[in-house]
Amino acid sequence: MRRQKHRRILTTATALAVLFSSASLSVAAAGSAAADTSKVLSLKSVGDVVVDGVHQRVYLSDPTAGKIVVTDYAATVVATLTGLSGVNGLELSADSGQVYAAVTGGSRIIAVDTQTYTQSASYALGGLDGVSTLAQAGGKLWFGYAANYSGHIGSLDLSGPEPVVQLSQQISQGHSGSVAPEFGSDPAAPGVLAVGVRESDVVGIYDVSDSGLTLRVSKSVAGNLRELDITPDGKEVITASGSPYVHPAFSTADLSPVVTYQSSDYPNAVDVAPGGEVAGGTFSWYGPDVHVFSHGGPNAVRTFEFPNTGNSSGGDTLVPGALAWAPDSSRVFAVSENSEGVFSLRVLGDPAKSLPSITVSAPSSATRAKALAVTGKITASVALPAGTPLTVTRTDLDFPKGKSLAAVVTKAGGAFSFSDTPSAGGRVTYKVSYTGDATHAPASGSDTVAVSRTAVTLTLNNNKKVFSYGTSVAFTAVLGKTYKNRTVKIYADPAGDGKGKYLIKSGTVNSTGKISGTLKMYRNSSVYAVYDGDARTAAKTVTVSAGGKAKVATSVSRHYKTGRIGATTYHYVHKTSQPYFNTTMNPYPGRKLRLDIQTYYKGAWHNGGAQYFKLSSAGKSVVNLGKPGSSSVGYKFRFRAAYIKGADRSGDSVNSTAYGSWKYMYVTN
Repeated sequence: MRRQKHRRILTTATALAVLFSSASLSVAAAGSAAADTSKVLSLKSVGDVVVDGVHQRVYLSDPTAGKIVVTDYAATVVATLTGLSGVNGLELSADSGQVYAAVTGGSRIIAVDTQTYTQSASYALGGLDGVSTLAQAGGKLWFGYAANYSGHIGSLDLSGPEPVVQLSQQISQGHSGSVAPEFGSDPAAPGVLAVGVRESDVVGIYDVSDSGLTLRVSKSVAGNLRELDITPDGKEVITASGSPYVHPAFSTADLSPVVTYQSSDYPNAVDVAPGGEVAGGTFSWYGPDVHVFSHGGPNAVRTFEFPNTGNSSGGDTLVPGALAWAPDSSRVFAVSENSEGVFSLRVLGDPAKSLPSITVSAPSSATRAKALAVTGKITASVALPAGTPLTVTRTDLDFPKGKSLAAVVTKAGGAFSFSDTPSAGGRVTYKVSYTGDATHAPASGSDTVAVSRTAVTLTLNNNKKVFSYGTSVAFTAVLGKTYKNRTVKIYADPAGDGKGKYLIKSGTVNSTGKISGTLKMYRNSSVYAVYDGDARTAAKTVTVSAGGKAKVATSVSRHYKTGRIGATTYHYVHKTSQPYFNTTMNPYPGRKLRLDIQTYYKGAWHNGGAQYFKLSSAGKSVVNLGKPGSSSVGYKFRFRAAYIKGADRSGDSVNSTAYGSWKYMYVTN
């Protein structure tokens, strides 16, 4: 299928010849052009691609969905025409005012206005079947179609007051396969039309005149033909065929070989730019998909390999024939398909320029304020001469936006070297760049050196100290001597609150190097002092662990009085009453208290046992101590609640161990 070139020679058809149909339209806002972009398009197939350089638009036909999608140069969709069953081949008019499309459904060629994206004309083709390909040559629009299991060529002449359709133009027997023929043409060579049949091996060159087509030469040149195109001077035809795995060029005079463009496996697309540059596409899972050659140069100036956006091991592949130059040769537009059937329009920038590769090698580590050596090499498919200037930029903590160093020039073979003395430590990056020229795209390479910095002293107090619940504690960091930076940040990370580390203080240390941040100790906490370093002193972080005790409050209820025995206050209970021991603790999921009991006899307190009790979600517990009984009359008891740190104890380690106060009880009759 022929891909549109930069100018055409057809005139706009008279309005009297227009037969309007029912194609519908949707329009989106246009975006700005950009190179090397890719966007997914809502397509089910791709029949043809044509580029309108005047309006900077790309047209793509989708035969399966029956629509034409229009994008800007950044691959953003700006319009969609629907209701075009089997739409396939596309061509652009000479004034870029119309895009012509071959529509199988209804056997017609339509015209689309390139300013409004609306259908402006429809030309009936007499009910023939299988019209799918288009080309322009000799002032006519040529279309390929299939009828009676044979391929045919027809023409549409729009130069007169009425459109004139001619069917069954002369075609070589070798080109009359059961599918519509493929075309190759160029507006700069209007008298030449190349014709081939998809999947065949025969190519024919035709002279185009007012009377029709005259076969100049026909020959078997390639197997499993996918696409062909001719050069702007009309002297060469280039094929993309399943075999051989190259893009060969043949003379249009006698189809003798001229040059072989070395591409790779399964060629499936070819398009020649107005300046003669050749873009050859291949179906390649594991190699370049687009190969760009200068006219007559057998080796690729530049290649592009599509990434893998699907779920296969190989990369996305080029849709057969879906390759087209921008008229100014600034871009190549290519449509790729991934393993999941998703289509993307890829905009390949500076395709005709060799893309240099710059390698930079610096030492992995170095000492600050001492000279280091950097070496490298620039290579390109189009070799650069010795003496090529390269710019050098150093990025470090003193110059985060980069500092320009003395330029270097290449030696024979592209090698270069320079030395530098880094004044700053830390990560130091050396970037070497080439600005590009008429035949080379810009390129750069870089390498990073770990440059030493002086160690700094940083301390933080209160490590392993334990504080009562809710105590406001000042954590003080002390920073030693540094180069410039005197800022320290203090972070806290209380256990189990789900907040993670958060800042409690940030600022410049005082004249003695100190800065303090205050934290209320509701939980065990990790506290961090962080110094980010500067150009000459290294970053440092210190961490301390500080404990926050649980909060434990207890009381006794259901006693009949309180009174002092000696210096101690006792809760008096009858032997038949059931006193309650009440506990309130700062809550945490699954937390338990430990209840300790002691009995006083023979002048001392003796342990009577301990038991764990679950706290409510609010951190409360009421334990019924039961009836003391007659045997307890006259005895003294005491009780206390405790949080014992540990998952196998009070159920968690969020707080530090804490004990409530003893509560005393005396049993009477």
